Amino acid sequence: MKTAVMYGAGNIGRGFIGALLAHSGYHVTFIDVAEDVIDAINALGRYPVCTSDGVTSEETWVENISAVNGNDADAAARAIAECEFLCTSVGAKALRFIAPNLAAGVKARLAAGRGPLDILICENLMDADAYLEGLLRQYLTAEEMEQIGLVETSVGRMVPAQTPEMKGDHPLRICTEPYFFLPVDSSAFKGPIPPVRNLVPHSPFRYYVERKLYNHNMAHAVTAYLGEYLNIALIRDAIAVPEIRLLVNGAILESATALSKKYGASPVKLHEHAVNLLYRFQNPGLDDTCARVGADVPRKLAANDRLVGAARSVEEQGGKPVYLCLGIAAALRQYLAEQGAEQTEGNAAGALRTFSGLDAGDFISECALRLYGRFAANEPIAAVLRAADREKALANTENI
Repeated sequence: MKTAVMYGAGNIGRGFIGALLAHSGYHVTFIDVAEDVIDAINALGRYPVCTSDGVTSEETWVENISAVNGNDADAAARAIAECEFLCTSVGAKALRFIAPNLAAGVKARLAAGRGPLDILICENLMDADAYLEGLLRQYLTAEEMEQIGLVETSVGRMVPAQTPEMKGDHPLRICTEPYFFLPVDSSAFKGPIPPVRNLVPHSPFRYYVERKLYNHNMAHAVTAYLGEYLNIALIRDAIAVPEIRLLVNGAILESATALSKKYGASPVKLHEHAVNLLYRFQNPGLDDTCARVGADVPRKLAANDRLVGAARSVEEQGGKPVYLCLGIAAALRQYLAEQGAEQTEGNAAGALRTFSGLDAGDFISECALRLYGRFAANEPIAAVLRAADREKALANTENI
């Protein structure tokens, strides 16, 4: 029987990747350190995934599964040595903790003559392949590294934090949306691309990475920070506010236009993707929170991450990322609020410089701080929208 390892049995691991593998005919071995989840997988041998678009819902069962405790290094290495390929979904910050087990599994695999191992990295992380490579090189020789395919992916399915109500009568139940596609970097595989349902091989893959981070993740974060500005708890309620929807749509349009120019991608397809995202954000079956989506503001303001990275991408293609700067401003307001710091331009400027490395005279910095002033003054969201529209109009005057 075909076998695959799913390193990470959390929301994405069970609710998306693991389910995708199992429905493609693989026996899926989950590796995790959450003992209650491990015990439940081994005791029950299956779990339900409920998908809903807010109008209709469907429940399917994920079967032919088992689990290994990641704290048992020998058991984890055996599972890795014996599988056909491996996927990770542990969270970008946790990759360093699983690297020793991955390396031990590779060594055992090669010693047994099993051949190369492809690792599909299902994390929200720019340059995830280079990052994981750096971690693994601490434990493996150059010759051993040559036997690993580090495959970037684009995880588009939204799986919110699971509430007791979502789990209902089954401890492993996952509730999510119907979106079920996994783009992968076709050029990174060492072995044959596995016949996994809804796998979308593509090269060059950077387009999909940036579309996910600079369109999807960016729009999600901007929705969250604007929602928190208005004390709205849920993403679906935030995106329903007309002013928020217009601002988020403006940010997606800026980013999508830059991606179209950079990669020669169809602007029509990118527009359709944006419309699809805004519809999916409204899904009443997810109950995703602004707090969860907006968590870890410093990481989201990093130079190449979803907000500043998207804005820089627009500048590189000759555009003025005003609505993206509005998103950065909202993130700065949220960060200072979480820190209990005074809402001043000086504090906002210091945080932006620290997290993004942007120069004080940079257009992105200056525009973001001007718009931040609107949030610091607690202006109504309609006034914030007008201010952003005015900034955009003035920035675009020379191009009309």
